[in-house]
This record gives sequence, structure tokens and C-alpha cells, in this order.
Amino acid sequence: MVSSSTAPRRVVQRYGLLLLAVAVAAAVWASATGDIGVRSPLPGAAVLLLAVFSGWAASTIRTRRWPLFLAAAFGWLVLAAAAAGVIASYQAGLRLRGRWLATYLAGAAAVLAGGVLVGLQVGGVRRMTTASTGNVLLLAACLVGLPLVFGLWVRARRDTLAALRDRAERLEREQEARADRVRAEERTRIAREMHDVVAHRVSLMVVHAGALEVTAADPATVEAAALIRTTGRQALTDLREVLGVLRQAEAAVVPERGLDALDELIGESRTAGLRVSRQDEGVPTALPTTLGRTAYRVVREALTNVRKHAADAETVVGLRYLPDGLEVVVRNGPSVGGPELPGAGQGLLGLRERVELLGGRLEATPLDGGFLVRALIPLAGVA
Repeated sequence: MVSSSTAPRRVVQRYGLLLLAVAVAAAVWASATGDIGVRSPLPGAAVLLLAVFSGWAASTIRTRRWPLFLAAAFGWLVLAAAAAGVIASYQAGLRLRGRWLATYLAGAAAVLAGGVLVGLQVGGVRRMTTASTGNVLLLAACLVGLPLVFGLWVRARRDTLAALRDRAERLEREQEARADRVRAEERTRIAREMHDVVAHRVSLMVVHAGALEVTAADPATVEAAALIRTTGRQALTDLREVLGVLRQAEAAVVPERGLDALDELIGESRTAGLRVSRQDEGVPTALPTTLGRTAYRVVREALTNVRKHAADAETVVGLRYLPDGLEVVVRNGPSVGGPELPGAGQGLLGLRERVELLGGRLEATPLDGGFLVRALIPLAGVA
């Protein structure tokens, strides 16, 4: 709904110059007919021509100024019409600077002096209006002084506001730059701490697993140690990629796996002791890379939660290919209990945000003593 103050402003912006032209032309005509000035003996056609010229000159002030200054001079000398002169003085204060403003003041003084001479020559009411000392001073103030000062004030106000806006924008840019610098320093600090703490401990785990793989006599122990060593090295690689992102000023894309690595992920989970099976439905089709990465992340996070909370449960990973998307289901059965690994509880929250960004939805809920994670990712939401 348009407010009461917005509608008149739009009308003025759209039709302002036209309204100004009509007002100036009408004022010149009224001055020549004696309604608001000195009646002119000139033919009506000449007065109409000068009035139309004055209105047209006023309508061109955004692109050129000399027609308005010329119309003001002719209007005063010929008809003693002040309308164009008032607008010209305001525009001079608003737009002219330095020597151009001084030139305008000299020209205005010359026109007023010429008006005095014309008044003395014509005599009568014209002489009393434009040639007497008091009236000349009053006309100089009303025709030139006040409009000029008002134009100078408006220009100074605009310059001040522009300077304040520039200063505010500069301060905002500086504040954003400081915030970016603080964020970059914080990212660097986090990366350094993660490297010093996490990477060190994972490296020790890899070293000890390698030593156990070499010295152990039990084949099962050797296989488990090899798995720990391989997983630890992969974790170090992933950690280096994450730390590289944190150290960069601009966000970067960390390479992620897609559905083509899903069998490898399930194999790693089986090697770690999970009972995982895969069941696909529908006709496999080529899917966008972003959708495949998101589906992989859903399965990986769900299997991670199974290892943490239900490592002995039967788990099924299913992909259902739909005409307009992909449904990912990870369901585990009941668990008899056992030690649980610690977690931050943010994995499913991050997955839900990631799926919803693609226009899909994520469901994570207990089911028949176990747990169900279902994600529906539409093709329409993938760029």
C-alpha cells in the first residue's frame, strides 16, 4: 500500500519539470496582462511566445541552463516578469560554482540595471515598479538574492549529506574489513589448534597401529591394525583438507565423494565390524554431482551413528531411484547395548540443513527398537 507521502513525491518526480514549465509560462503571461505585474503594451502573440519560451527553458534545467538564463533576462527587460528570474537564481546557487557563479551575479546586475533604464524610458507604472530605488533593492533581493542563497543552502546540504553517506560507507567497509581479518585470524587459530591436537593424536594412532601390524602374530589383530592404520591415514588426509579450507581467506570447496564410493564406504563399515547390507530399488540413472555427494554424506553420517550407538545392530542401506529425485534410507535394527562412542550431536542437524538447501527433506526417527534415517532429495533442487 502506498503511503500518503509517497504518492505526491512520485508525482513530483515524474511530472515535476512539466508542472514547473506550466507554472513559469502562466506566471509570465499573468505578469504581462497585469494580474501579478506591470501590464505590457506588446501584442498578445509576442507575450504568448515569450511565455512559452520561458516555460520550455524552465523544463530544460536538468540538461542545460542557458535557455533559462536567457528567458529570465528577456522576461525582465521586456515584460518585467520575475518568474523565470527567480528559478534562474535558484539554479545558479544550486549548480554554479566559482567564476561561473560570479559571472551569473554580474549578468544579473546588468539585467537589473537594464530594467532600470527600460523603466525610466517607458515611465508610468513600469518606472515606479522597476526604476525607483526602493523597489530596485527589493527586487534585487527577491529576484536574485533570496533564491540564490536558498540554492546555495540546498547545495551545501546535499554536499554534506553526500559526505556523510560516503563516510558511513567507508566506515562500513572498514568495519567489514576488520571483521574479515578477525575471522581469518580466528580460522587460522582454529586450524593451528586442530593441527596441534587432533593431527598429533591421529598420527600417534597411525604409528602405533603400524607397529602393531608388524609385531602382532594373530592374523585378526594384524588385519585390525591395518584397518586402523589405513583409516587413520585417510583421516589425516581429510583433516589436512579441512585445515587448508580454514587457513584460506576465501571459502574453498573440499573434494567430496559421491555415490560411486558408496560400496567402498559400506565395505569399510563391514571391516570395522558392522553388519551392513545394501538394497537398491528402481533403475539407476546418472545423477548430478551435488545430489550424489549429499546422498553419500547422508549414508556416511548414518553409518557413523550406527557405529557409535548400535554397533551390533543389523543395518540396511537403500537407494530408491525416483523419476524426480533420489530417496536414501539407512535403517538399523535393535541393539543389545554396549559402549557408545562420544559425539557432538550436530551431524544430523548439519545433514538436515544440507538436504533442505537442495529442496529436500530429512527424517531421523526411532523405529521398531532401532533407528531410521530417510532423505528425499529432488532433482529440481539441484542446480
